[in-house]
Amino acid sequence: MGKSVRETIKDITYSHLKEKDGLCFGQCLTAVGWVGGTLPELYEDDGMIEVTTADVANGGFVVGAGLSGRKPIYVVRYQGFQWYNAPMIVNYASKSKEIWDIPCPVFVRSIAMEGGMGPVAGSSHHSLFQRMPGTKILSPMTPKEYEYAYNEFMNDDEVYYISEHRRSYDNTEEFENILHDESDIVLFPISITRFDAEEARKELEKQGLKVSIIHQLWIKPFIFKEEWKRCLNNSKYGGIVLDDDYEQGVASSVAHRMMIDSNKKVYTMGLEHRTAGFHPDRDNLPPSPKQIINKVKEITCLIGNL
Repeated sequence: MGKSVRETIKDITYSHLKEKDGLCFGQCLTAVGWVGGTLPELYEDDGMIEVTTADVANGGFVVGAGLSGRKPIYVVRYQGFQWYNAPMIVNYASKSKEIWDIPCPVFVRSIAMEGGMGPVAGSSHHSLFQRMPGTKILSPMTPKEYEYAYNEFMNDDEVYYISEHRRSYDNTEEFENILHDESDIVLFPISITRFDAEEARKELEKQGLKVSIIHQLWIKPFIFKEEWKRCLNNSKYGGIVLDDDYEQGVASSVAHRMMIDSNKKVYTMGLEHRTAGFHPDRDNLPPSPKQIINKVKEITCLIGNL
């Protein structure tokens, strides 16, 4: 068995600080559980820097490090906290290269989780950064994908927003796209929905449907390869974009672009357009395998009866 995502991130961070003169900022970096065991046992002298609990200020430290050429890693332990951290990142780090011709590369590790976290912490919020210039967004869910994302950042001079999810940290497997010549439907999952989409695909195939799945690592810039477009155009019922951010965010934007570039209807699934609560009845969760299966059946029955 190969390394897990957790072990991969830990190794990358160690190398970044000890071998590449990098820095790592964040809250509760050494506290058990807060960052999912993804950091090595390093300290301030090594470049592992604990910042204040005032999220609105921490982005300023990171921007300063980015401007100095230290290529900082910035760990935000809950993606919901990006609403406090985003102003410094999007107004300074992301715009610095374009406005002042001074790059400010920052590797933003934004950690999502699902369930029981109430209205502030919660799931993914990559939509917040999607429409801002100067920021690239990836959502790696496998060890090789994470290594790829980090290497892209190290060879670039822009802000990289890495939309992580705690549920992926134990994963040791890699995803493979499955493209049928003539699918019934094509799934385009983002972030943690990739695991649930795989489970749904396997069940739907057992029930006789031919389901293609195309995993979305890159969120921005939008990538829609010709072979993916052909797969969608050759499908019977179109596609579904799945996300664990709000449905009206990245999922809707990506689906719109796909429909412009193809001749097929593309549906969306994501978080409901409401605030999550702490009680299980008020939680706001990404689409489950069962919900994905039901959505596929709803689409195929609806179009099949037209």
